[in-house]
Amino acid sequence: MEQAALKVENLTIAYHKKPVVEDVSFQVPEGNLIGIIGPNGAGKSTLIKGILELVPKLSGDITIKGSTYKSMRKSIGYVPQRESVDWDFPTNALDVVMMGRYGHLGWLKRPGKAERQKAMECLDKVGMVEYANRQISQLSGGQQQRIFLARALAQEADIYFMDEPFVGVDAATEKAIIQLLMELKEKGKTVLVVHHDLSTVKEYFDWTMLLNKKVMKIGPTEEVFIPEYLQETYGGRLAILSDTQAGLLLK
Repeated sequence: MEQAALKVENLTIAYHKKPVVEDVSFQVPEGNLIGIIGPNGAGKSTLIKGILELVPKLSGDITIKGSTYKSMRKSIGYVPQRESVDWDFPTNALDVVMMGRYGHLGWLKRPGKAERQKAMECLDKVGMVEYANRQISQLSGGQQQRIFLARALAQEADIYFMDEPFVGVDAATEKAIIQLLMELKEKGKTVLVVHHDLSTVKEYFDWTMLLNKKVMKIGPTEEVFIPEYLQETYGGRLAILSDTQAGLLLK
């Protein structure tokens, strides 16, 4: 493998002394869409937050394109779970997207015409220009998710982390999001996505990580996303899949 976009070594994260992510090690190549899947409570969101230093880790080393997270922070985009955001915060859609430019500006310099134009371009990419001046609390769930995706695009990052971006959105928004993720990949960007819908994994992702507190398997989706490894990851909970999902898994 060439220089990894992301390399994680022996990462352990615990809440109240109970490991949630345990001795996780993996690396992923640049320019891929990577799905992180696993049962509820598997540590998927915690893994991303640990990599981004949003939660403390007990142990582990993380390098992004061969450098530390701190030195690469401006090159990293993050879309959190929608429910973790305070949507009552008094700001409009355009201001949220312009926040994605602060890493380029520095905190002391105010965004100007160029940043506003860039933010509007990103809103246009997600079909939200007409909502630029709308308060974020007045937007639907799908619209809010598009705004946060536009903010990530405004960062012009090299590697993106997205925590369940498809949850609570309509089919049109999901289609728009995956199209944007494909475009990012075509530009050589690396995108890691926490994902829960097993029926779309083969369609969406080049690589798949199966996670259940530990990395069960990681690699090209066609090699990893197979019933044997899924059963190891989900255990008896795999039986609750719908017939449609099960059929797709077995193809």
